[in-house]
Amino acid sequence: MQRVKESYLAWMQIVPHINKGARYTIGARIENKFLDLLELAHTAYFTEREGKAEKVSEAIFLLDTLKFIISVAWEGKLISHKQFDEIANKLDEVGKMLGGWRKSLDNPEKKNRTL
Repeated sequence: MQRVKESYLAWMQIVPHINKGARYTIGARIENKFLDLLELAHTAYFTEREGKAEKVSEAIFLLDTLKFIISVAWEGKLISHKQFDEIANKLDEVGKMLGGWRKSLDNPEKKNRTL
């Protein structure tokens, strides 16, 4: 959840530099997706064990959608390559963490294995 928050805060530093027309369309859409992802990660963290896997899967899907929309903003030259790189790296890290979380929920017996 912390990494998602860090990614969102990084996005908040970028938004003022997007031209006004795009800021209130694709920029707002990206911001809403970030907020949805934050909310979903928080919900997944506090959900009962039986429902966690579903919430984490939803978060992964939402993250993929967010990455796609951000790449469209970059391709449309609304954000710089440096800004895109920063956000993409942070979101990749979030994806790895969500994937690991999902994997641990799918294989609970491997959690405390001995070497």
